[in-house]
Amino acid sequence: MSDILSPTAPASPSGHDRPDDVLLSPDVLRARFAQAMSDLYRQEVPQYGALLELVGAVNAEQPHPPEERVAVERHGAIRLGTAAELSGMRRLFAAFGMRPVGYYDLSPAGVPVHSTAFRPVTTEALARNPFRVFTSLLRLDLIADPGLRAEAEAILRNRDIFAPGVLATADRAAGAGGLSQREAQDFIQGALHSFRWHDTAPVSGTLYRRLRAAHPLIADVVCFRGPHINHLTPRTLDIDAVQAGMAARGMNPKASIEGPPRRQVPILLRQTSFKALEEPIRFTGGPADDEAGTHTARFGEVEQRGVALTPKGRALYDRLLADAQADGGPGALEKHFAAFPDDAPSLLREELAFFREGDPGRPVTYEDFLPVSAAGIFRSNLGDAAGNDARAASPRREMFVQALGAEPLDEMRLYRIEAEGSTATV
Repeated sequence: MSDILSPTAPASPSGHDRPDDVLLSPDVLRARFAQAMSDLYRQEVPQYGALLELVGAVNAEQPHPPEERVAVERHGAIRLGTAAELSGMRRLFAAFGMRPVGYYDLSPAGVPVHSTAFRPVTTEALARNPFRVFTSLLRLDLIADPGLRAEAEAILRNRDIFAPGVLATADRAAGAGGLSQREAQDFIQGALHSFRWHDTAPVSGTLYRRLRAAHPLIADVVCFRGPHINHLTPRTLDIDAVQAGMAARGMNPKASIEGPPRRQVPILLRQTSFKALEEPIRFTGGPADDEAGTHTARFGEVEQRGVALTPKGRALYDRLLADAQADGGPGALEKHFAAFPDDAPSLLREELAFFREGDPGRPVTYEDFLPVSAAGIFRSNLGDAAGNDARAASPRREMFVQALGAEPLDEMRLYRIEAEGSTATV
């Protein structure tokens, strides 16, 4: 995608531009940031490199060559602890042309977070580089023990997850529509600071275990210096083949694929992962004999994206999924989803899915996430204690929006704009 790496600004009035002076657009910055993130995660989690090789091999075996964006597509996931961290991430991602889309409450599924997805939102930007980050905010109000909740709040209040000056540069980039070549390199390295893994934790092992007993995700958010990227996700065209390939290569995949069953016309999103690594941690906030421990959080995920569903299609999907979960028997998902049309003309005729210009051969790709699937992936990689406890769960959307500092965009409106080829402002 050579156009991605091309400078976008015209020459300066002096006519003496140096390469360092050329303005790099948010699309270019996003592409470079996504690549830097992938390089970082490959260094930190070598098994991720093996996963990329497997996905590449599966995609290459498909009867039709994948579109170019599939080869570079990634999404990441992070978990934040405070409103200030969430607002700061909104400012950081704005420099990369990534805006918050959708609201997801995972607490009814036993995961004490609510989330949004930062991603590009126009057809053109998605085609240039579709990198997105599923970003969760910890629900501290779901910690039942008031004393433990206060300790967690104090730890989070005293940390700063952003490199010095990086948010000011992000604000300037968002306002100017890009950065120079020289500024971009420093900015991307500064941005990576927030996502690096730290094998030391500024808490005692005793406090870590207390927080983990409350919920493994609480310990993952509170006990570290920053929101280490907990997975990066390549896109495959055949997730069933990747699931089998992971098992064959000893990657310890989760037991089942999250999302809808295998279909002739894929819909929404299917995800799987290899189980999280158990990594050594040194706790530095307590006595010397309480330093050694391990932590489980980072894993390898794969996704297969299908056509975006209309509100009518999504209502049918949600109903069939609920029926399958209530059934719970072998093959329940496939049995109940037999009621969902599985050919593009029917999906178009019954207004169940979005297609460009009413053409069943031009599906609109689903760019977002499924809360039930996200919760399933999180739980499978947090350990048995993650459970399904929905105690005190509530949407709390207004609290999230206030913390974010902006109203997340409506994904359905974005899909409708794309399907209609509209020039409406998003």
